[in-house]
Amino acid sequence: MPINTNALIQSALSQNRAIDQVESRIGSVILLWCFIPDADTQQVLIRGRDATTDILTQEEATRSSRLYRLITENTTDLISRHAPDGRFIDATPASWRLLGYWPEELRGQRLEDIFSGHQTDTLFAETRQKLRDDGYATMTLQITHKNGARRWLEIASRAIRETYTGAVVEVISVSRDITARIESEEQNRLLADELAHTARLATLGELASSIAHEMNQPLASIVNFASASQRFLRKRDQHPEQLSKVDDGLQKIVHHANRASEVIKRLRAFLRNGKKSMGPVALNTVISDVSRLCQWEADKHGVKILRQLAHEDPVVTADPILLEQVLINLIRNGIEANVDACDKQTETRSSRILVSTLINDHHETLIVVTDEGPGLDEEGIRQMFQPFYTSKPKGLGLGLSMSRSIIEGFGGFLDALPAETGGLSLICRFPNTPNTNPTHKQEPFNA
Repeated sequence: MPINTNALIQSALSQNRAIDQVESRIGSVILLWCFIPDADTQQVLIRGRDATTDILTQEEATRSSRLYRLITENTTDLISRHAPDGRFIDATPASWRLLGYWPEELRGQRLEDIFSGHQTDTLFAETRQKLRDDGYATMTLQITHKNGARRWLEIASRAIRETYTGAVVEVISVSRDITARIESEEQNRLLADELAHTARLATLGELASSIAHEMNQPLASIVNFASASQRFLRKRDQHPEQLSKVDDGLQKIVHHANRASEVIKRLRAFLRNGKKSMGPVALNTVISDVSRLCQWEADKHGVKILRQLAHEDPVVTADPILLEQVLINLIRNGIEANVDACDKQTETRSSRILVSTLINDHHETLIVVTDEGPGLDEEGIRQMFQPFYTSKPKGLGLGLSMSRSIIEGFGGFLDALPAETGGLSLICRFPNTPNTNPTHKQEPFNA
């Protein structure tokens, strides 16, 4: 019985009305009491029943409802319900912040009318197909807020199906504003591009002697053939048969002038600062160009650059300028490693760097740069790709970490392994592509 039973009896009699739903608890049992007065006899009928299950169920429902309202009214993500055709059934108040519409404004509206933006119709069609097939879909799209601002949303949707037919009867979506993340990623990309461009400028400054040598060869040939042609022209009256040599000299002048022009074009392309331009790149050609550019520096230090290239030129998808930048970094690192090894020895000797291309048994395309330097232990190999880590007194420690980032941007990976030469093999690994060439096995590179 309730502890205030006497008071309840007096109230029922004085008011001449039944008092219902009076709760009392005895341990884990919940009872509901009803007090029914009889005015004629001034007596009260008291009836009680066990309502434990009903009360606990109601309390759980109240807690769930309170939690649901707390989440939906305060979450920064938009949670929305949609009909199979995409029309809004309901939405949380976050719709005002993300879209500029209150939930009551969205009910019955088409997705295409609210999420207006570039290629949204195509994205919605693809998403509906995925929901029908898989029951779950995500998409990232740029939309126009009601106030005209452009925003990026990431939307995850799940289909609710009819039990027996499996047909989609409703879709629940969670939309998140990722504008700040997209802008941050774009800013990071721009900074990475600017850093790569600055590194190319620094690299060309360090390769100034090699560039001068690359230009001096065709220019010297042009001067020699021009001088010879002048001599033949001065003697044309006495030796008219030598005019044919003038024609040959002019052809060679044109050839070497074009060669010098190609060098300048390559340097201008290497220095360009623009968006990454992905496309098919023939590795053997790129490696030959880069080796020639680094040859003068290698010759100064008594280092030979050897090439062991696949018979059928492997092709990968990459930005050719950024790939050249990576290869120049790897070859120059190899040259410096060889110089360090020679400095530690009493007698001077020539050393070698091997640049090879091959396709392994997993149909991955590899570029391997192997030096004869002092090598590194496992901890040194792990640290060498960390930004700002360097063993060089004047180094910045960005070359290898940037090179790895560039290769990863192509979908590949850059790693290092101890080589049989005692030095290191730096390996650019590119995934299998439809343009995969027949396997070319690499012969061991022995010192």
